[in-house]
Amino acid sequence: MFKTLFSSIKQIFSTNKNPVDIPHAESDLDREINALYAIVVEVIGSDRLVLQAGKMDALRYLRSENPGERLLALRRILEENPTLNSVPSTKKAIQDEIVRLSELMADIITRRQIEDKIDRKVTEKLEKDHQEYVKDIKLQILREEKAEDESPHDVKKREQLEKLEKVHLTQSVMELLRPKTLDEIVGQERAVKSLRAKLASPYPQHLILYGPPGVGKTTAARLVLEAVRELDSSPFSKDAPFVETDGTTLRWDPRDMTNPLLGSVHDPIYQGAQKSLADSGVPEPKPGLVTDAHGGILFIDEIGEMDMMLQNKLLKVLEDKRAYFESAYYDPTDEKVPAYVKMLFENGAPADFVLIGATTRDSHSINPALRSRCAEIYFEPLTPAHIVQIVKNAAEKLNVELDDGIAETISEYTIEGRKAINILADAYSLALEDDTLKDSDKVKILKKHIYEVAQVSRLFQFVTKKASDNATVGHIFGLGVSGFIGSVIEIEAIVFPAEKGKGTIRFNETAGSMAKDSVFNAASVLRQVTGKDIHDYDVHINVIGGGNIDGPSAGTAILSALVSAVTGKKIRQDVAVTGEISLQGKVRPVGGVFEKAYGAKQAGIKTLVIPKENAKDIPKGHLGLNIYPVNTAEEAFQYIFANTLDYEEKKICRSL
Repeated sequence: MFKTLFSSIKQIFSTNKNPVDIPHAESDLDREINALYAIVVEVIGSDRLVLQAGKMDALRYLRSENPGERLLALRRILEENPTLNSVPSTKKAIQDEIVRLSELMADIITRRQIEDKIDRKVTEKLEKDHQEYVKDIKLQILREEKAEDESPHDVKKREQLEKLEKVHLTQSVMELLRPKTLDEIVGQERAVKSLRAKLASPYPQHLILYGPPGVGKTTAARLVLEAVRELDSSPFSKDAPFVETDGTTLRWDPRDMTNPLLGSVHDPIYQGAQKSLADSGVPEPKPGLVTDAHGGILFIDEIGEMDMMLQNKLLKVLEDKRAYFESAYYDPTDEKVPAYVKMLFENGAPADFVLIGATTRDSHSINPALRSRCAEIYFEPLTPAHIVQIVKNAAEKLNVELDDGIAETISEYTIEGRKAINILADAYSLALEDDTLKDSDKVKILKKHIYEVAQVSRLFQFVTKKASDNATVGHIFGLGVSGFIGSVIEIEAIVFPAEKGKGTIRFNETAGSMAKDSVFNAASVLRQVTGKDIHDYDVHINVIGGGNIDGPSAGTAILSALVSAVTGKKIRQDVAVTGEISLQGKVRPVGGVFEKAYGAKQAGIKTLVIPKENAKDIPKGHLGLNIYPVNTAEEAFQYIFANTLDYEEKKICRSL
């Protein structure tokens, strides 16, 4: 019987008739029920309707003349529940059931359409992923192919690179002669001690190193880190990095497109992130040197050359100990964003390091806020004795023999340790080519090699001894400083009697307005200490060499030259003096006294006269100089003029 009914229903559904077309008069309710069945057939198909009716035990109701039973069959099929037995009997109940089943069918149709749409997208995604997977497999296979599968052009390029890799020169002279231990750094004992103390602490400080070029700032920082890494109290691990960069190459990009120091973001459109990110529209953050130095030291040479805005940005990193990234293309809700990219954008890149900046400029070139967070260490200029020691150490490493006076000769041409080594290396090259020395067992550097290097490189004697034992009228050595380099300034004065009150004063304009003011101050003090009016003389004061005197520190020296010229008293030529002169004849404090002492030593000066208030700025016996602090011009004259010193000098030396 079931087979007969199943065949009958299939025959009905295979025609154009509705599945409920039965041989009885069709009422309005019947038409509505037939319409429902027609929709079901359109959605799920006649075959599936018959199968579903069989499963739900609804086949016997499909051809029933009772509209309620036909609705029951449809309800069982739609709700997939064969236990339903409630048959609507009244017209109202049948109409209510038709409405309810219509709404149910609408929900089913909507859900099926959504499911079909999702299924299509899933199928498309699976197909796309499958194609990409196949593509990746193919690329991997291509990468794993043997060299003989390379194109001729690729083979040629690879062979060229392999050939270059086989070429190795010996290490450079500078690399060979660079200090390997802290003991080899000459002339910077105090600076190295301070640097080590600040880094060896469990709480290391950010540092700024000041000093002239070529005195070992970079080398000292690197060697100190190597030394403190071995200490138990040091926060640096044994593999703590030392990241070195140059402030002159670091520039602030207001667009934030490139920033090797702090890091930057490569947007997928304008800059092009890596292909895997760019294809998904994901920006790629690239951490900078501050992250490379995490846990170690970031050394910025010539930090004074950095853009001020970049210094401010660096200050923010020092405070946060992190470098943060921003991009208009970053979407935190995008599931395609890799986890590491999301971490960089949301948490920033770690940047906990110790900053060491080195500069040959003065402190005004550094951001004040940055300076306030850093300890400052000043490296000292090198004396000729230091240069001699550096040259001898380098000669020992080169295994060469130096002729008598070679190291001293080199020290006349430079005050930089690096430059001294370069001169020695150039002379070493000349000695190797010297035919007169080829029979020697050991390379020997002669003075002629040094002079030839000086001529070819257009070097001039940086230090010439200016001091002498002969006292002179109207000539004195003042002291100046440029950067971190001190030097002597020769000042001379000459006077001629003129008609009373009609004398003139001439002073070379190139010395600067501050020096001219010092001349007028000195003229007033001259009358006070000698009783002579400078307007009774034609006076000419000259700064030999025409150097610009930036500041009033030559006042005492100008006064001494004027007094000598007017009174005829001779000035000692082994004495140098610095200090501003006031109208009351007081010797006022000046800057750069420590550096000026090096300039005096270079020139062969033995005695240094400084303001009393600068006594704390320079240690006693510094560089072997006799240093005398004074309060007034009269006190300074005791050490400046000849034949007034014997007893007084001995007495003051004892008191010091």
